[in-house]
Amino acid sequence: MQIHQQCVLVTGGARGLGAAIVRALAREGASVVINYRRSEAQARALAQELGPRAVALQADVTDADAVRRMLDDAQAHFNQPVVSVINNALADFRFDGDARPKLDDISWDRFRQQLDGSLKGALNTMQAAAPAMRGARFGRVVNIGTNLFQYPVVPYHDYTAAKAALLALTRTAANDLGPDGITVNMVSGGLLRVTDASAATPDAVFDLIASLTPVRRVTTPEEFADAVLFFLSPWARAVTGQNLVVDGGLVKD
Repeated sequence: MQIHQQCVLVTGGARGLGAAIVRALAREGASVVINYRRSEAQARALAQELGPRAVALQADVTDADAVRRMLDDAQAHFNQPVVSVINNALADFRFDGDARPKLDDISWDRFRQQLDGSLKGALNTMQAAAPAMRGARFGRVVNIGTNLFQYPVVPYHDYTAAKAALLALTRTAANDLGPDGITVNMVSGGLLRVTDASAATPDAVFDLIASLTPVRRVTTPEEFADAVLFFLSPWARAVTGQNLVVDGGLVKD
């Protein structure tokens, strides 16, 4: 199925990286569901900017019933089911290395919050979308990860652990859903310049990371979004269970 034929859900799609992914999908002609939890004004403004191929729908992705209702509303709005899901929603988090909790004092509640946002949220969207995907014999799931569990330049313990767990779910889900024509992959970035989550990062950190990459610069949200589109395209039809690192070459494995 071509991208312009797909109805795509982008969780956390109102701001930052999510908004860049939404715009990239709209540029390619997809019907896009802009999911938001609290960012109603930004989501509605983005939907208005993109026109009739986009709709803003509220749901907390950690609430399975709310996710199912959102997908029902999306199908009613576009008269077609969601067959592709981008799990981008991020539990409240800021990439500020100076303010991060250290291992000696970080609480389990912080881990639980990130696991709920990344792992439970992705599980809920996959479970809700899978019946329509099976019916179409086509489905695409792209989970947004991080290069920090390969290169922990800043040890964000809770965030990184949750994304590592999401990679494990990506691979087991790919094996489970593959016979139904559904692929599940991950796209992992490093620090992006600039999103709402990375706005607190000092310029010196951006400059340091840029100096370590072969391209000598930090990846933009727009560049990252284009890589996400690959997994929704026909060119990726034989690719599943993979983790593509998009960080200017910083991570080599």
